[in-house]
Amino acid sequence: MGEYLTKSGLLVHPLLADFVEKEALPGLRVTADQFWSGLRQLVAEHGPVNARLLQRRDDLQTQLDEWHHKYGPVANNPQGYEFFLRDIGYLVPEPADFTIETSGLDPEITSLCGPQLVVPVSNARYALNAANARWGSLYDALYGTDVISREGDLAPGTGFNSHRAQAVVERAAAFLDESFPLRTGSHRDATGYHVEKSGDVRTLVIDTASGRTALQDEAAFVGYGGTEQAGELVLRHNGLHVVLVINPASTIGQAHRAGLSDVIVEAALTTIQDCEDSVAAVDAADKVGVYRNWLGLMNGTLEDTFEKAGRTVTRKLNPDRAYKDVNGQPLVLKGRSLLLVRNVGHLMTTDAVLFDGKPIGEGLMDAAITALCAMQDKLNSSTGAIYIVKPKMHGPEEVAFACAIFASVEAMLGLAPNTIKIGIMDEERRTSANLKAAIYQARQRVFFINTGFLDRTGDEIHTSMEAGVVLRKDEIKAERWIASYEDRNVLIGLACGFSGRAQIGKGMWARPDDMAAMMAAKSSHPGAGANTAWVPSPTAATLHALHYHQIDVFEAQRRRHNQAVPPLGELFSMPVQAPYALSREEITRELENNAQGILGYVVRWVQQGVGCSKVPDINNVGLMEDRATCRISSQAVANWLRHGLVNRDEVTATFERMAAIVDGQNAGDPLYRPMAENFQSVAFRAALDLALLGANQPSGYTEPLLHAARRKVKARNAK
Repeated sequence: MGEYLTKSGLLVHPLLADFVEKEALPGLRVTADQFWSGLRQLVAEHGPVNARLLQRRDDLQTQLDEWHHKYGPVANNPQGYEFFLRDIGYLVPEPADFTIETSGLDPEITSLCGPQLVVPVSNARYALNAANARWGSLYDALYGTDVISREGDLAPGTGFNSHRAQAVVERAAAFLDESFPLRTGSHRDATGYHVEKSGDVRTLVIDTASGRTALQDEAAFVGYGGTEQAGELVLRHNGLHVVLVINPASTIGQAHRAGLSDVIVEAALTTIQDCEDSVAAVDAADKVGVYRNWLGLMNGTLEDTFEKAGRTVTRKLNPDRAYKDVNGQPLVLKGRSLLLVRNVGHLMTTDAVLFDGKPIGEGLMDAAITALCAMQDKLNSSTGAIYIVKPKMHGPEEVAFACAIFASVEAMLGLAPNTIKIGIMDEERRTSANLKAAIYQARQRVFFINTGFLDRTGDEIHTSMEAGVVLRKDEIKAERWIASYEDRNVLIGLACGFSGRAQIGKGMWARPDDMAAMMAAKSSHPGAGANTAWVPSPTAATLHALHYHQIDVFEAQRRRHNQAVPPLGELFSMPVQAPYALSREEITRELENNAQGILGYVVRWVQQGVGCSKVPDINNVGLMEDRATCRISSQAVANWLRHGLVNRDEVTATFERMAAIVDGQNAGDPLYRPMAENFQSVAFRAALDLALLGANQPSGYTEPLLHAARRKVKARNAK
């Protein structure tokens, strides 16, 4: 153990020790001895509990498997299944009605509704882009995506397309007409925007070809900056700001009769800086990189320099936006997204720190160090809150455990009780089934709940692995249990008093190049009463923000409040299919699709440490892939293998065949190492093992196999 440093009885990797003592602690009242002794106590107290909870997961899964062996699918005996779940403690008694008690939250959590980004904090450029995505150019978002048709004269081309630009201006004007209608006429007819002073108050006047007019809601004009000739006008609707940029000298401004050169929308109100599913952090060096970027976001020092279009660009955190309000007084709008941090779940361990010679729970280390870094917050929370999103918790007992960890971290760092807020990701079946009880355990610190098709589906397949042959992935999305899960999350959250107090969130749009489809589909999220929903990019955030102008989320929540919560029987209704229900061609196609997705994601994870990738699917449609999407695909193949719909040789042959396709899709990457040339490569074997061994992985998680493979590659590269 000579490589490690001894710190209060812990063995700590020197990279981690240096980061904590030389970067995270300076300027705080916490000493190095206090931190390390506190971490030792944290591990000693909570490590054994963590182990017992993981064993409880395994014990319950064994009992579930035995029930399915005896009775088959849930549909054969739904009442008996629910009784069985209560008998083994999978289902717990529901608490009496209550209202969450969380206090000290920022308005982005309580009173504002808008998009939420999720970004790997390990990538400084992406992390900064996401933090700065609080504001986005609607003109750019429309021009650069398929929301504006790409056919005929509107095809983007290689140079500036004036026809496309005009279509963008018209679409933006339609948005302004919807959200900020004029008393007469349309924004598309505007020939000038002016701020006029009447006494001490300024108003917005709009010139049109038919004469002067004003906003129907004059209170929607809240501020201004610059000069009459070139400036910015600040509007507000549904709590969200929109900035009209007036610059007649710009290319777009010259072509616009009112000189309107851009429409800037308030977009990603919150961003999850992710240490988990979108990150490949397998050792002390990786973890320090993750923590260093999070610290830089908190203290405002994070920068990244890179080459773009032949020039050097340095990205840093945006400043606040300064204006004057209608009374001529300073109006400052926050320039950055409110940042949340997602820790890892309870499963994984890390040898960055050893206790009694053994790796400690990675979630314990994450809680202590991400909170420590957040104590350096200079730009983020206006209340001093620390927002930690906790994923992959199985039921109320594990939520209570996470809260106990956070309470211990608060004590070791000298923070006031409940400074650390918890976001409960409703992505494991036992949490969904006991959601009210889970929220109750966190009622003093919960700041959000959310749903997500991805991990939730992976856990559903694994939980019911022995029930029978699972449906194809696209078919699962339309099943009754998914709709029940989505409705239960919102309605239980509303019943627990989330409206105006905390976030109710919805899951990711996974096709980043398909923005027209997103705009057609994702309005359903605010319409369902969700304060926020995940998007894959700043551009997607800018576009999705329009939905929160179209829909008043709090009105949707009032409409849904007291609606009946779907019963548990619907939540447990995932069907199985007869092995002969699919043709051999359909089976082959689905197997190829899953294999291609697994390989495309895993190869970059293992070879290059890329935790989140845009992976072309079998139809060459780019999909955002992370460990959650990989979990679905691997569990789906494992299920079909378990029930004899496919065999090991068929799965192996399919993976070998699809490896060549994935190689071709990555041919332009100089760091890529082809898999079809070596089916014994670490990356190929890891991808294949996720399918062949998937039924035996803890809760169907991909982390154990991926981490082992990545560490093997890193060890080889270090020689």
